[in-house]
Amino acid sequence: MQAKKSSYLWSVITNKCPRCREGEIFQSRQVYSRKKSLKMHDHCTVCHQATEIEVGFYYGTGYVSYALMIAFSVATLIAWAVIGTLTLEDNSVIYWFFTNVALMIVLQPLFMRLSRSIWLSWFVKYDPQWREHQPEKLERIVPLIKE
Repeated sequence: MQAKKSSYLWSVITNKCPRCREGEIFQSRQVYSRKKSLKMHDHCTVCHQATEIEVGFYYGTGYVSYALMIAFSVATLIAWAVIGTLTLEDNSVIYWFFTNVALMIVLQPLFMRLSRSIWLSWFVKYDPQWREHQPEKLERIVPLIKE
């Protein structure tokens, strides 16, 4: 029996495994936990797809996070202008800037998790028949160290 396919966007937003779109990739659902926020499973809990494909795999998420922050800043600027509080005659641009910076600081853990989920989904493709296919065996230079 074929499981219902969730959409790509929904699986990325909810931090699901990109291969099966069912398993969790993070150990905790708590975004604002200092110690658990970015802890990931070594493998998907459902289809056993490795979450760290190679050593240093997630270094590229900095670029994704940067793009998300720029998109967020543009969106808040447009929202600020549409609301009508953005004018050049007063200090509303400075108010927007500091509000935007505060929101980005508060939302940074969320953006970091989202960028990891997006980055992983670019390299691991959805497999509708994941139950019949084994995940690709990866060659690691450095074995995973259990803490």
